[in-house]
Amino acid sequence: MTTATPAGALGFDLSQAIAAEYLALAELLGASPGAVWDAPSLCAGWRTREVVAHMTMPARYGAEEFMAELAAVGGDFTALSDAVAARDGSLPTTRLLDDLCSPVLHAWQPPGAGAEGALTHCVIHELDIVEAVPFDRRLPEDRVRAVLDLLGAAERPNPFGVELSGLRLAADDMEWSLGAGERVSGPGQALVLLLSGRAVPNGRLRGPAAPRFSRR
Repeated sequence: MTTATPAGALGFDLSQAIAAEYLALAELLGASPGAVWDAPSLCAGWRTREVVAHMTMPARYGAEEFMAELAAVGGDFTALSDAVAARDGSLPTTRLLDDLCSPVLHAWQPPGAGAEGALTHCVIHELDIVEAVPFDRRLPEDRVRAVLDLLGAAERPNPFGVELSGLRLAADDMEWSLGAGERVSGPGQALVLLLSGRAVPNGRLRGPAAPRFSRR
């Protein structure tokens, strides 16, 4: 059974990894046909463009602007995310690509979550796009493993409310597993999505409990 990797023991530079993932996504989308921007993502109700608009909010909104936007929706962060994604998703794709490459975005960290939270945010939303389109991209194993460890940490509840009791999750492309019980196996990327509360594309997960977490 895995446990969370201690901060500072990930074996790679977090700030460099975060920047690299944003830049990799920008390169991938920049070389893709325009239709990809309107393809559904794994983030419910959002296309690729809305996911990118959400990911890149820190590149466009400073602290004061963000708080003003939040106040306008009564402090409801989910409502804010939906409103900004819908509005900014209509920005030119060139602007969204520029924002993915922004050093401001690369340095941003979610309040109270630090660099680990920033990596988790980036990787989950990148996979919302990569696994949905789908793109033939395998994220670096060390980054996927770090996010799996953070989402599956035994000392705290799953942040997305995913019920994991009675399950054994096992990656089939790296040495990583979690829990005991009915087996669900698949690529590490697919398990990140499972732990993030997404409905994983059909065929990415296997095992008796896989249908619970797969798209219908």
